[in-house]
Amino acid sequence: MKNMNRKEFTKGLLATIISYALMDSLFATNAFINHINPLTKHWAIKLNEYCSDLKKQTITPKEWQSLIDELYKDIELNDLIKFIDFRKLQTGFQYPDLGVNTKPVFFPKLDGLPENTVFIKKIFGMKKDRAIIPHGHSNMASAHLVLNGEMHLRHYEKIRKEGDNLIIKPTIDKLAKIGDSSSISDEKDNVHWFVANTDTAFTFDVIMLDLKGKATDIHNIDIFEKQNLSDGTMRVPILDVNTALKKYGKETHH
Repeated sequence: MKNMNRKEFTKGLLATIISYALMDSLFATNAFINHINPLTKHWAIKLNEYCSDLKKQTITPKEWQSLIDELYKDIELNDLIKFIDFRKLQTGFQYPDLGVNTKPVFFPKLDGLPENTVFIKKIFGMKKDRAIIPHGHSNMASAHLVLNGEMHLRHYEKIRKEGDNLIIKPTIDKLAKIGDSSSISDEKDNVHWFVANTDTAFTFDVIMLDLKGKATDIHNIDIFEKQNLSDGTMRVPILDVNTALKKYGKETHH
């Protein structure tokens, strides 16, 4: 075999380098595709995964809230509305004179999504001036996406429970419009209060109960009887649900 001259050697070496570079690039591309695959999953699958992680305590409630918030920002609202068949759910919806009504949501079959999701899913609907009455939560997390109408939304941090009172601190006070979302947990924005400003208003709710193996509890509060404290918090009485509905289920513009 004749010895290769320098030109042939260089040419062969370059071909080898290019081949390795191409293979390396292909492996890197495959790794990149594998890395981004989770980001291209259907939103309902990701939602169930986040809720499963919360149930298993591999993420904190506050982390769950951040993940859901980012997920809802990425969702095309019309796609979600079609997926849950919101228009059908609206048909014949019964609006109460006080407070809010609900309907269960059923997801269509989807590869990778279990038939029974780890979370409860519902729509909440109400007429103008009706409210999801002010209340706090224990051992629970939930997220709320506005599908229709506008609502006055208020959130409070639950600092602690003192006998028949909650100590709370205001965190959010805004107009929630279509596509806006909010969430609650024991770690962040625990108390919320929605009042419909439009003829009708609806939210899509994702609800996680009995977190950390402890029973969920709801604390309806009498925000109009608040006692402002020197540290910027307020003491508010806890009400039974019937009393709370009579007082807060229909806005009287205090």
